[in-house]
Amino acid sequence: MVKQLLNTLYVQRQGSYVHLHQDAVSVVADGERLLRVPLHHIGAIGLFGNVSVSPFLIHRCSEDGRVINWFTETGRFMGRLSGPTHGNVLLRQAQYRMVENDSQTLALAKIIVAGKLQNSKVQILRTIRDHGDPAGILEKSVEQLDGLLGQVDEAGDLDTVRGIEGRGAAVYFHSFSAMIRVDDGAFKWSGRNRRPPRDPINALLSFGYALLTVECASALEGVGLDPQAGYLHAIKPGRPALALDLAEEFRSIMVDRMVLAMVNRRQLQADDFIQHPGGAVVLTDAARRTFLEEYQRRKREEVTHPLLQDKVPMGLLMHVQARLLARYIRGDAPVYRPYVAR
Repeated sequence: MVKQLLNTLYVQRQGSYVHLHQDAVSVVADGERLLRVPLHHIGAIGLFGNVSVSPFLIHRCSEDGRVINWFTETGRFMGRLSGPTHGNVLLRQAQYRMVENDSQTLALAKIIVAGKLQNSKVQILRTIRDHGDPAGILEKSVEQLDGLLGQVDEAGDLDTVRGIEGRGAAVYFHSFSAMIRVDDGAFKWSGRNRRPPRDPINALLSFGYALLTVECASALEGVGLDPQAGYLHAIKPGRPALALDLAEEFRSIMVDRMVLAMVNRRQLQADDFIQHPGGAVVLTDAARRTFLEEYQRRKREEVTHPLLQDKVPMGLLMHVQARLLARYIRGDAPVYRPYVAR
């Protein structure tokens, strides 16, 4: 997969070679040229996994102040080439100033929570469309989420916004049992629990959220933002607050939807989980592999980004949103729009 989005070239096709040819970037794999783009159309390059890049392209990007980011095949940030003219310092200064500005922090926190509530609603509506809602539980949850969405704009402080987010999560997870269609006591839902998760579904959710947060942190690193300095989540030592902020957009549509599908399709069984003394439940090694395979498959699925009006692999959505967020923080865009699924 080779994709150009927001002036960034993303190369995910394993074994690809990216090089400079007549002032254009050329991507080849297995003897076939996959893409050729004039260099001046590209502001940054993201390389995933086993992708090679020519020294001449590296030198040119360094000279021009163009960024090259290296990620593992699964999306973990590994490193960055940044030339002397690159403005990441200025971007981070703008990020820290916004963190210190109560009104700007509140505005961005509202956007984050609204995006999360919208995508939670999308997940529930998708279940109603595909499987119905005979007990009416899901329709009630949609009404409650709509009510909370109406309260977000009226919130006058960050604590109120965080309270709305908490109530929205409670409403959403209350409806989770109605989205589980297997009649298996091992997958009975009794509510969200963590640290540690105490049942198989919570173990799957926690594992998926951990993967998602790492990928969001990598996406933020890739555009030059500090994953530690967030707006909705409180800043604490060692806590990737901004990565957690960005992850809120994707929890329901990236992780929850996949977990529900795997459970409902019986891809995982009760013996795929181990209960430790004290009640903690974890995945077996085999179940973890199954989950990771499904997660990578999910990341390859393409969706149409509502702002770009272009098809984007789900695994690149975090990178697109991180770049949009950087534009907003830098002052190059009047508003940040979270990704809302259809």
